[in-house]
Amino acid sequence: MIMPVFNESNTLREIIERVLAMQMVSELLIVDDGSTDGTRELLQDLELHSRIRVILKQKNEGKGSAVSIGIKNAEGDIVLIQDADLEYDPSDYPALLKPIEDGQVDVVYGSRFLRKPIPRLYFSSRIANKFLTFTTNLLYGCRLTDMETCYKVFRKEVVMGIRIKAKRFDFEPEFTAKIMKRKVAYTEVPISFKPRSYRAGKKIGVKDGLEALWTLIKYRFID
Repeated sequence: MIMPVFNESNTLREIIERVLAMQMVSELLIVDDGSTDGTRELLQDLELHSRIRVILKQKNEGKGSAVSIGIKNAEGDIVLIQDADLEYDPSDYPALLKPIEDGQVDVVYGSRFLRKPIPRLYFSSRIANKFLTFTTNLLYGCRLTDMETCYKVFRKEVVMGIRIKAKRFDFEPEFTAKIMKRKVAYTEVPISFKPRSYRAGKKIGVKDGLEALWTLIKYRFID
């Protein structure tokens, strides 16, 4: 379990408790991306837990940077990415892991749009997500419903050798582009989702959407 963290002191303890309550999680690898709000002080206490390992980055670079470091340092055979807020629910882990454990696929995406009723996203976020997912499917010949989802689960062996250059939220499109170009077996499963507001700490914005679009186009034509 890789958890990128940046200034999430308000939600950190609760999400960690939820993750550790899932017994299939053998290791929670938390990568702090230069937090300045007291998150690091909380992590000093939490690291004493036998299933928690913490990596502290000295410079804030973005989610993509933290996740890439997590992938390089993860010790498990199956890796799952979990945001440090409370938007995504760890109770979905069994459903996310099952297709891999059954030997059906090597990668699983948790889709917010396969669960009924569909969660309420900001209108702009919903439109941007739909457009980016449509673009992904068009460029890479795949059939996703939620490319931008946080919940991506994969066998670590399938990403070995893939160099992720993304520093920020462009991790999602770059990871997807490079996975799809490898023709890795994948599937999606429905997940729950409780979006938080920008006032509550949501960080992704319009600039990130444009960068995601460029990332999808760029990696369609270069390695």
